[in-house]
Amino acid sequence: MPKQKTHSGAKKRLRITGSGKVMREQVNKRHLAEHKPSKRKRRLSMDKTLTGGDAAKARKLLGKLK
Repeated sequence: MPKQKTHSGAKKRLRITGSGKVMREQVNKRHLAEHKPSKRKRRLSMDKTLTGGDAAKARKLLGKLK
């Protein structure tokens, strides 16, 4: 049986921590930052954790069936 390929879109957007959590970046940080308050931009800099079924699906796309 052939090997499962990693989903290219998922590997660019998601990462798995050492403890096994699936992390993603927050939206609304990429552009049009000039009019956003500094407080909001700092808050958007922190990564978020995927939960539940989203994390399971992401793990499958990344080839980490654990």
